Amino acid sequence: MNGDMGKSVFMLNEKLDWVSSPASLVSRKRFHLVGEPESGQVTSHVRYHPGARFPEHEHPEGEEILVLSGVFSDQAGDWPAGTYLLNPEGFAHAPFSEEGCELFVKLRQYSGSEHHAIDTAEIPIQDLGGYHVRSLFHNDLEQVSLVEVVCEYQDGNATGMEGFLLQGQVAVNGQTLGRHDWFRIAAREPVHITGQGKLYLKVGALSRLKNDAGNAS
Repeated sequence: MNGDMGKSVFMLNEKLDWVSSPASLVSRKRFHLVGEPESGQVTSHVRYHPGARFPEHEHPEGEEILVLSGVFSDQAGDWPAGTYLLNPEGFAHAPFSEEGCELFVKLRQYSGSEHHAIDTAEIPIQDLGGYHVRSLFHNDLEQVSLVEVVCEYQDGNATGMEGFLLQGQVAVNGQTLGRHDWFRIAAREPVHITGQGKLYLKVGALSRLKNDAGNAS
């Protein structure tokens, strides 16, 4: 599903159905999946209903979580809305949510080797004119940021970009997007974002992800 990293794609959240997961009281909307449904490389909007729990499990190739609403918990702590979690390969947890929560989740796509739990509200803001940036994570392979577009954002996009709209309404290369819509722009296709909105943006990671054939793109 949307596994060809050489193609740009837009997924409108309201047009997707919630699909139940193997864990009771957990459902998701998938934007991207390569491999087996429950163990492949996947990007999803996930909903934990109150009292939902997963048994303890590990995350090969890592896990990335942005808490959108409610409180997400595991044995390492309770993580309210606005928390950004990075769980490396070898990290094991048994997640749950007493009150319920919604998450943006990426599996098998974290290139780091350390666990991080970041309160995004505490990250300094860089004012770059038409947009503001909070840097969440970066290494030689990728850069993850929260970007608030107040007028316009442009990027030459040499290595590919993925985005998830957290608030507001923007146009990405002419495609109008609303809250919780997801997009991926293929490498070397310039990105032009206008409007007003807050986005999760990941730059530079597409080159190491898998395509439909199971090979690096």
